[in-house]
Amino acid sequence: MPYFSDVFGNPNSPYAFAQEARNAVDEAREKVAAVLGSRTREVVFTSGGTESDNSAIKGVATALKPGGKHVITTAIEHHAIIHSCEELVEAGYEVTYLPVGSSGVVDPGAVEEAIREDTILVSVMYANNEIGTVQDIADIARRTHRKAKAMGRDIVVHTDAVQAAGWLSLDVNELDVDMMSLSAHKFHGPKGVGILYVRRGTPFNPLIVGGGQERQRRSGTENVPGIVGAAVALELAEAEREVSFNEVIKLRDMLIEGTLERISGVRLNGDRNRRLPNNANFSFDAVEGEAVLLGLDFAGICASTQSACSSASIEPSHVLVALGLDADLAVGSLRITLGSDSTEEEIRTTLDVLPDVISRLREMPSLASTS
Repeated sequence: MPYFSDVFGNPNSPYAFAQEARNAVDEAREKVAAVLGSRTREVVFTSGGTESDNSAIKGVATALKPGGKHVITTAIEHHAIIHSCEELVEAGYEVTYLPVGSSGVVDPGAVEEAIREDTILVSVMYANNEIGTVQDIADIARRTHRKAKAMGRDIVVHTDAVQAAGWLSLDVNELDVDMMSLSAHKFHGPKGVGILYVRRGTPFNPLIVGGGQERQRRSGTENVPGIVGAAVALELAEAEREVSFNEVIKLRDMLIEGTLERISGVRLNGDRNRRLPNNANFSFDAVEGEAVLLGLDFAGICASTQSACSSASIEPSHVLVALGLDADLAVGSLRITLGSDSTEEEIRTTLDVLPDVISRLREMPSLASTS
């Protein structure tokens, strides 16, 4: 809060008052680097996960363009990755979208097999934002780097870890990644602040140019209050991660088991065990997801259908379609995510309300799915 009102100097100015803000940014970078196990100079502050993803994909692609124009990603990435790759295709690049099985898990061997002589970038999300499935990023990265070394070329490995922060280890050396995207509001930090880890020596052209801030990798006057808040939030999330994981996973399992037991015609989307501890994603026969959300909202329960970034879309989730669900079932999806402050009482309330909502909707032809 002080950096909104009291210490409001521009961190790029030379006078002493501004240097207080500069020191705050530097300290924040040190805190983030400590969580990531990285060098402080490898931490870049952005406006959020979307910018971090865009910067990673486009920054590497343009920097390595002379050596190849092939990118590998998956069919279930966040739209920040998908749309960035679509822009690359329009610019003459080729993108391989790897499929996933019905559980939503990517085969690391398939990533390795997809690597070609002109491959420059592999981007696989750490944990999916809709169905919560967790990928074996370390194995994918090791295979990619091993094959790149054998071919005598550079292949950058990026992971969208926006959903993983606060639940899974973000140690970039254990994961063996060259780039990682994070968003502060996913670990209880301020909205509008993101982090991009860029390993030293990684070829990278900045997405945003101008003043040359963030060591020429992201121009624009730094959002000092947001950066300070993001760093403290990440530090706290990491410190509390193990305890939060063990507590929340019990509530998640209670929610999943209760929903599957009390409601007929329901499917759990994503791998049952290889998923984030706070994620439960269901599809219901003969019901539209938007109608379920309204019913829950009337009861004071907040949920969503697909990604919150795509909640205005009436199209079926591309993630669920990639799992093999037909369009009608994909439209009838419900995503419930828990937090470290979620309670057993809230889960019990949800399990009391949800079956009734589904039952009433199925009795109303006007709201039922055409399936």
